[in-house]
Amino acid sequence: MAFTAATPPSSGLSTASNDTRYTYYPMALTVITTVFFMWGFLTCLNDILIPHLKAVFELNYAQAMLVQFTFFGAYFLMSLPAGRVVAHLGYKKSIVTGLIIAGIGALGFWPAAGLRLYPAFLGALFVLATGITVLQVAANPYVALLGPERTSSSRLTLAQALNSFGTTIAPLFGSLLILSTKVKSAAEIANLSASEQILYRAQEAQSVQTPYIGLAIVLVLLAIFVWLFRLPTLDESTEKADVGHHTLLDALRYPHVLFGVLGIFFYVGAEVSIGSFLVNYLSGPNIGHMSEQQAAHYVSFYWGGAMVGRFIGSALLATMSPRKLLAAFSAVNVLLLITTMTTSGNVAMYSIVAIGLFNSIMFPTIFSLGIERMGPLTGKASSLLIMAIVGGALVPWLQGVLADSIGIQHAFVLPALCYGYIVFYGLRGSAIRSAPVAAQ
Repeated sequence: MAFTAATPPSSGLSTASNDTRYTYYPMALTVITTVFFMWGFLTCLNDILIPHLKAVFELNYAQAMLVQFTFFGAYFLMSLPAGRVVAHLGYKKSIVTGLIIAGIGALGFWPAAGLRLYPAFLGALFVLATGITVLQVAANPYVALLGPERTSSSRLTLAQALNSFGTTIAPLFGSLLILSTKVKSAAEIANLSASEQILYRAQEAQSVQTPYIGLAIVLVLLAIFVWLFRLPTLDESTEKADVGHHTLLDALRYPHVLFGVLGIFFYVGAEVSIGSFLVNYLSGPNIGHMSEQQAAHYVSFYWGGAMVGRFIGSALLATMSPRKLLAAFSAVNVLLLITTMTTSGNVAMYSIVAIGLFNSIMFPTIFSLGIERMGPLTGKASSLLIMAIVGGALVPWLQGVLADSIGIQHAFVLPALCYGYIVFYGLRGSAIRSAPVAAQ
């Protein structure tokens, strides 16, 4: 049994400059937003996993950030293979494939927690992130293409709002399950009897195993759900329509694509860095002076701000210039980071949490501007932009190195510089220019 998403628009209306519709396929847009929710939930759960693994394995900040390095490094390594998957299978089958791969990765947490091996956790995260990479390469351009070009930023921002809903509830979910068990140091474990050690390690493993097994089941069910719908293929914007057989370099020759790749790199790097350090930062004595479990609630506020901002931003982007709005929001975040670095207590705490609100429109806006008017090269541009999510691997690790040397508070200078670049992209870098003619 299958359900139809919508009937395709007539060719005359789909390209009309006075087309006032928001989307041609409302049901398809609704179905795909569930996928955005799921990968947002999985991605943000890392922010809770990091302090847990840091305590379990007694890691420093740089070592703990290997979680994000592995997770977002998969985007860089697997984006090109994911692009080939999308080119071969099309958008719908690729989304289903990505969900199944992510489910396999989630299952990997069961043996990783049982064996209590940090590299095993990183391996499971890599597989999980590979599935999400396929989803990103397929779903982001797919949503952007489900209606008129003029509302693509607004439409993708709306879908990303559901992504932010997932990132908002994930910390609450994680704090109740993953952070519910107080992690003991190696010395404390050594003082326990043999039977107490076995019981403690079983409880510690179960705190990670249970949520991820549940997520694996949900991912498979979601894959079946998406499979049952007859989603529009949109083959005209895939490599199937690229009779010239262009390369990634051909797409990169467009300046707005090149600058967009850097924009995604710096934005994701900044967003993930802040989220990754929030629990440890807010629990510090000079900032929030609270437990890690309490700090996890503020991580929800950080991601919840992005969700609220995306619903508001989706409405604003339907009528305002996405470029100007992107530059304005980025400039505000630079000011907020300067504030949190130069203050303490509530001012430092709320200024960094408020960054989530202004993060809201950035990824979908940069992405939609980066694939603007690319036609059959949309898939190539999409793969490049998703590769740039590797910023979420490198920037947090670099900030971890900075935090170990100059302190966690002053290390936020790095994401401030990242947002500074996005101001440039909104004002100048995203402008459409003609690309050099490819060599024949």
